[in-house]
Amino acid sequence: MDIAQERAEAQDLPYNVFARACPSRGTLEHVTGRWGGLTLGVLYEGSLRFNELRRRVDGVSEKMLSQTLHALERDGLVHREAQPTNPPRVDYELTPLGREVAERLLTLIHFVEGRMDDVLSARTRYDETRGAL
Repeated sequence: MDIAQERAEAQDLPYNVFARACPSRGTLEHVTGRWGGLTLGVLYEGSLRFNELRRRVDGVSEKMLSQTLHALERDGLVHREAQPTNPPRVDYELTPLGREVAERLLTLIHFVEGRMDDVLSARTRYDETRGAL
């Protein structure tokens, strides 16, 4: 499907992420925020426990990862399974909807990673131009 077709279909949807009160905006923020995107990307590889996930998402605090997982679970993107063991074992995995979102997100992630030389060159040019003023 090309972009024009996607736009035409999007116009038929009852939600509009550009509208301030639309609930889709919150979900988009959860998915594209720093920790949400990284968490979904890591969980695409398979089920992980909290501390495994925290180690894989380098730099996230325990509090932020917990908040991120709650938001993604509430949106139906992540499934949390607590097992009644001692100590308790909690596993996180993507739901089918979460896998679909993560696939699209990973396409963007791989694109950005593949074009970082261009981005870094642009940053250098920008900084040199701004520094010359």
